[in-house]
Amino acid sequence: MIPARFQPTPEGLREHGERLDRLAPYLLRSDPLADEVAGLLRSPFGDPAANSAGAGGEPSWPPPGVSGIQLLEQALREGRGTLPGAPPSVEALLEHTRRVPLWVDWEAIARGGSAFMRAGMLGGIVLGAGALVLSYTSPGGNKPLVFSGRLQEQASRRLGETGHFVRAVTQPEALRQGGEGQLLSLKVRLMHAGVRRLIRQSGRFRVDLWGEPINQHDMLGTLILFSVVVIEGLAKFGYRMPPRDAEGLVHLWRYVGYLMGVDHDLLPGSYAEARRYGEMIQATQGQPDDDSRALVRALLHGDIEEARTPKQREFAEKRLRVASGIMRFLHGDELADVLAIPHSPVGVVMPVVRALVSATERARGLSPVRSWAFAAGTRYWDAAVAAGLRGIAADFMPPERLAKTEAVA
Repeated sequence: MIPARFQPTPEGLREHGERLDRLAPYLLRSDPLADEVAGLLRSPFGDPAANSAGAGGEPSWPPPGVSGIQLLEQALREGRGTLPGAPPSVEALLEHTRRVPLWVDWEAIARGGSAFMRAGMLGGIVLGAGALVLSYTSPGGNKPLVFSGRLQEQASRRLGETGHFVRAVTQPEALRQGGEGQLLSLKVRLMHAGVRRLIRQSGRFRVDLWGEPINQHDMLGTLILFSVVVIEGLAKFGYRMPPRDAEGLVHLWRYVGYLMGVDHDLLPGSYAEARRYGEMIQATQGQPDDDSRALVRALLHGDIEEARTPKQREFAEKRLRVASGIMRFLHGDELADVLAIPHSPVGVVMPVVRALVSATERARGLSPVRSWAFAAGTRYWDAAVAAGLRGIAADFMPPERLAKTEAVA
């Protein structure tokens, strides 16, 4: 049975036809391999203190006093293809992560990552005010985030972790064997599996309405958000990626999707294909719900609620007005009204910003400026991530328990 969240519009049916029927079943598919491995890790990531021998004293994996995720990371860094004593599922996950598909083009990945990093602050703005906001609009896809409570309760930290992940995978060579991008992709894959496990154990998740938690359909959506939506959001600001760079960014996220367990049939092979997948998702997901609005509100008001002094609160309120104006600029007033994004006078200056960015973008094509822009972009992401994490390293751990609030059915 197809989950009730799948609601094709008449326009979507005319445009995409039976392709939509082929997309729908992915709402009921998750990541069995990662789920099985996560089930072996008694604590979320194999906390050494939580591991012990199995029932009857038989050997268990990971061994007592050893972290399973650390064993996997060490094997990847050292280029080893096996882990002594590991179950077949762990060996299979390691092999999947180590194996580089034939279609991977390292030069394209480098182009895409460099183009995104050169966007600097604009990339961060479009990711937060554009891609993340759009991810909350799905009344089915937003449910795992609502259940985990991670945005409402830890808004700035979750944004810091997201920024850390994006910065890591877009750095040169980061997705090669043992690179930080490869290791974090595996960690995020297992974190998703840990969240799925918690949600399933709760007995509160309505698969008939929303599909499986963090399903293949929604993982595809994440790839579209971080590639196509970012590319098009940057274009609205006047930062237009050359076609080869745009294809490179899509290719980068295609490979990240592979590392994170996205089904090979769903990995977009081009910008045009990724954009078409995005249109198909948009045409079937239904209207934003109260959870969508609550998530957007948490994103906008997080700094205000965390302010400890009048000066911090004043600054946070100014940021809210700026962020609201940017969100309305990126998404349009119709969607912004549905999401209850406040009106802001900042919107009137957006055309001027776009004109200025367009003018400076011509200079970015020059080789010395490209190198400077990449270095500046890296510094921006370092500072933005540090501000979000506030001195506590990103561990990408699943929550220990789910939020007490109920999702909107």
